[in-house]
Amino acid sequence: MSAERNRQVVIAKIPQGALQVSDFEVREVPVPEPGAGQLLVRTLRLSMDPATRARISDAGHPGLLGVGDVMAGSALAEVVTSLEPGFAPGDIVECYTGWQDYSLQEPGAVATFDKLGTLEEHLSIYGVSGLTGYFGMREVGEPAPGKTVLVSAAGGAVGHIAGQVAKQLGARVVGIVGSEEKGRWLTETLGFDAAINRRGEKLSAQLKTICPDGIDIYFDNVGGEILEAVLPRMNEHGRVVCCGYASQYDVAAPVTATRGVPALLVGKRLRMEGFVVMDYYDMKQAARETLAGWLAAGQIKLSVDMLEGLERAPEAFVGLFGGDNRGKRLVRVAEPAVNAG
Repeated sequence: MSAERNRQVVIAKIPQGALQVSDFEVREVPVPEPGAGQLLVRTLRLSMDPATRARISDAGHPGLLGVGDVMAGSALAEVVTSLEPGFAPGDIVECYTGWQDYSLQEPGAVATFDKLGTLEEHLSIYGVSGLTGYFGMREVGEPAPGKTVLVSAAGGAVGHIAGQVAKQLGARVVGIVGSEEKGRWLTETLGFDAAINRRGEKLSAQLKTICPDGIDIYFDNVGGEILEAVLPRMNEHGRVVCCGYASQYDVAAPVTATRGVPALLVGKRLRMEGFVVMDYYDMKQAARETLAGWLAAGQIKLSVDMLEGLERAPEAFVGLFGGDNRGKRLVRVAEPAVNAG
């Protein structure tokens, strides 16, 4: 192992506005040597998750990343060396590797899993994004036949799963995306009932036309102006599932406009509820089995948007904020030594 080098994608400068590829750089360092009770793992697939953008800041809070730090990220990785009983070379694990070829892990920081499909499927539909869409829609949104469900960022990793879960539960589903092409993909391939291009006609007018009977459940991935446009169209006793606020991740100064929200919540008796996927992890295996059954039967479809090579991680990540991806965005860093799917 000493002859190899560990490539790392590190933060070159703290952005003052929208993130740029030039805010990162690649460096090479020696491959770390594991100590007692540690694992050396090799990154196979990196997950591109918009929420990690919040880790890059010059605010100086604990947990934030600074210049020279390896960019944060979760991954599937292969155990190379284990000094800990219970793990062996070749084991595939889930962990936070950061954007690098090799990393040292404590046994409690990695998770093994029952193999249900390919590496890509485990990091998407069976991973955090797929389970977020499943639990957020099913347990918080509670869609049912006769209900109209609206999903923002519906072409993304979470949104395209959440919308399809709502369809499986009998609801009418409308997705908000950033282009006409993505809208056609939602309706023609994923089975959404309708799509709205947020860059087209004024959003409030489109909502009135496409959701003439109002909206019963809104799965919100973006916050901001889209949330503000949706709330007046909500039906009484409707539910807003607060999953993310992507519109505020990649801006210099996040904007919070809440003055009109309490009146709408009270007047329409709305329930607005946030959640994190770990809240439901006691049901994780059952959810994975349900999703696996739907996937095998062709009742839902998975979209994985994968770029090749660790050096393309900045490009892959920055592109998320421009809506370049369709479905779950991953970076293929390496293949396992023994084929794991």
